[in-house]
Amino acid sequence: MQPDLPSPYAEALHAAVDDLLTHYEPFAIIAAGSILRGQGGPTSDIDLYVLHHAPFRQRLQRRYHGVPCEIFINPPQQVRRYFEEEHAAACPITAHILTTGVVVLDRDPALAALRQEAAQWLAKPPSSDADALRWRSYLIVDALDNARDLIETDPACTSLILHQAVSNLVEYAFLTHGQHLPRQKALLAALDELDAQAGMLARAFYAAADAPTQLRMATQLAQRLTGAVSFFEWDSTRLPV
Repeated sequence: MQPDLPSPYAEALHAAVDDLLTHYEPFAIIAAGSILRGQGGPTSDIDLYVLHHAPFRQRLQRRYHGVPCEIFINPPQQVRRYFEEEHAAACPITAHILTTGVVVLDRDPALAALRQEAAQWLAKPPSSDADALRWRSYLIVDALDNARDLIETDPACTSLILHQAVSNLVEYAFLTHGQHLPRQKALLAALDELDAQAGMLARAFYAAADAPTQLRMATQLAQRLTGAVSFFEWDSTRLPV
């Protein structure tokens, strides 16, 4: 199946598939990305997931007809490893591509089996236990404390620390609701839907022009999402070693 794409994307996809068939022995190719969803921007690329039975994986960065293409070449056993690893990280990129992408080549029943497994992985909520979430929240407030220590002497470094803390807070919001992390381009829009107040605070943080305002917004966001804004006492579960 060839997706209905505007020029030059259609030509780029055709050229990419021809190139892959010349240099590899794929049994399946799936096209994905914002272009395929009709949401692409001026710099959007085409993602191509290539499945073969050879015992190696490879990533290619190519341009076809001026269109950037990210190409991921994997055998089934590696795809299954990605399913597990990305589920543990609450970021099931591979499962999402295989489930929602457009199949442009299908020469083996293995593709149908992998797509069924991908859908099953997507249906599983991420597993973040209480200890893991508490550790995440502690790292966030530790960053806030570090930012407070530096705000008078190094506002640029303060801003760097706060941006990482807020990024972690946005992820924390989805994990505490048992949801996978959205695509980067959709993070704030998804946060708006999940928690409108948290979304407003995050947007205010990123729009802030100075470190003191960023610290204030980050602190309010941490209070809303974790209930903690500075060092707190806690004990992890005892784990055998």
